[in-house]
Amino acid sequence: MESPTAAFDYFTAFQRNLGFLTRAEQEKLRHARVAIAGLGGTGGAQVHALCRMGIGAFSLADPDVFELVNFNRQIGATMNSIGRAKTAVMAELVHSINPEADVRLFANGVSPENIAAFLDGVDVVVDSLDFYCFRERFLLYRSARERGIWVITSPPLGFGYTLLVFDPKGMSFEDYFAFEEGMSEFELSVSLIAGIAPRPWLMQYQTQGGLDPKGHRLPSVGAAPFMIAGVIATEVMNLLTRRQPSIAVPELIQFDALLRRFRRARYRWGMRGPIQRLKIALLRRKLPH
Repeated sequence: MESPTAAFDYFTAFQRNLGFLTRAEQEKLRHARVAIAGLGGTGGAQVHALCRMGIGAFSLADPDVFELVNFNRQIGATMNSIGRAKTAVMAELVHSINPEADVRLFANGVSPENIAAFLDGVDVVVDSLDFYCFRERFLLYRSARERGIWVITSPPLGFGYTLLVFDPKGMSFEDYFAFEEGMSEFELSVSLIAGIAPRPWLMQYQTQGGLDPKGHRLPSVGAAPFMIAGVIATEVMNLLTRRQPSIAVPELIQFDALLRRFRRARYRWGMRGPIQRLKIALLRRKLPH
């Protein structure tokens, strides 16, 4: 029996991209490596979307296994994957679409011990880490910046998202979010929320149900990760092909599908601006901790 790899032809598989992408651009995607940290709701959908775009190499990191509680939003969560490592399941998904893809797995997540290997040969980094992974996130952004690698993140906000793109030569992750040494987890959380939701539209429909900061549990819906996956795949393609100038932090895009709201904004001082500092102070009072 002929193996799946023998029957596979890259340009036949992705020929429908041509017309929106040139063959030369498709070749760039084929030979690009994208690193994705976090393979849950947004990360898993992003792997799928990027694979369908024809990205030829991935570095995937996540220390977790799939559980029943993941079913509302995570593309890799099925009855067949419960208890299995997210890295292994997503690698199988990639190879079921593109058997030629080069996939490196980091089943212990990102750490000081493996960050160099995780970023080796990477063209673009996607941050899909869980909200409370502050230590890993600081490591990821600093290491990528040192290596001149762009980082994209698009956190889900109810039925919407914010797109944040970090140019390694532009405003840093720490400067945008106004993070300071010695901040508590609560203070880091407040600054992160302020930066990813400068317009807190989701507050119009979010209730306190499902919100458990002490248990590190936040509510989520399955619609957002799939919207985000398309946005991330488009932005990765754009960074690799240079189709359009990138909208990099301190500029951002925010969208809410339920409220039909879209906004492109620029925060010159990041979260250090006077209005943003006021919002952070109000968040400190409002958020449970």
